Amino acid sequence: MATMTDTISSGAANAASKGKGWVEPLARLGYVAKGVVYTIIGILAVQVAWGTGGSIQGSQGAIKTIASQPFGSVLLILTALGLVGYVTWRFVQAVLDPDNKGTDATGLVKRVGYAVSGVTYALLAFSAVRLVLSGSSGGGNAQQTWTARLLSQPFGQWLVGIVGAIIIGVGLYHFYRAYKASFMKHYNNDMSAQEKHWAKRIGRFGLSARGVTFLIIGGFFIQAARQSDASEAQGLDAALTTLAQQSYGPWLLGVVALGFVAYGIYCFSRARYRRFEVH
Repeated sequence: MATMTDTISSGAANAASKGKGWVEPLARLGYVAKGVVYTIIGILAVQVAWGTGGSIQGSQGAIKTIASQPFGSVLLILTALGLVGYVTWRFVQAVLDPDNKGTDATGLVKRVGYAVSGVTYALLAFSAVRLVLSGSSGGGNAQQTWTARLLSQPFGQWLVGIVGAIIIGVGLYHFYRAYKASFMKHYNNDMSAQEKHWAKRIGRFGLSARGVTFLIIGGFFIQAARQSDASEAQGLDAALTTLAQQSYGPWLLGVVALGFVAYGIYCFSRARYRRFEVH
């Protein structure tokens, strides 16, 4: 994992050193790929909520859905390439700080978050490539595998609990970004007033939906820490399933699922209108 991270980080720095001309197209392609993944997750969950079919899936399930389409292998390769572009951009953000987050405590936390996001999407891109080459994206539950490894370490329960707290913190930060609409400052001036209006509304809705699922996922990890049981650690698909099992579950699931579709559209808007300042 360290080798993969170092390689991606080095690639991001090298790409950025060649100028904005290389990084910007990769980043825009990355936002498109990310938007596709979240739109698929949302549409499938909306169908479940409305009782018209579909299935509750996480990002791995979305990758498999892409693979099942006509010309699925080609689409999957394009998605993987897009995700690699997004990974590159995340490491550029973490290493070169084009958004000027700084080196104080808050800035460093955000930049570390960009790196963690980069690793997460690198693993998803790897799963897509593996699915193309072998017909399998890999077995097992990644969250549970890594949770079991953490629990086996000294103070393992505390480590897993900290992971859960961090995930909950990320969820709360999504709500903060939605409330402040701070994401709007990164859009360029090519947008019309109406486009800005809808970008803000859709972005707020999408970020809030993601915030809900992060809070639930963080709760899973807290529970895993309390019980010292890795099987309690679950991902996005389990978070959406949990919503569906509550009172008014179909309504809750439907709202969050539509929020994921909105988040996908938000990613598309970032691909089109985000301002990239890489020096």
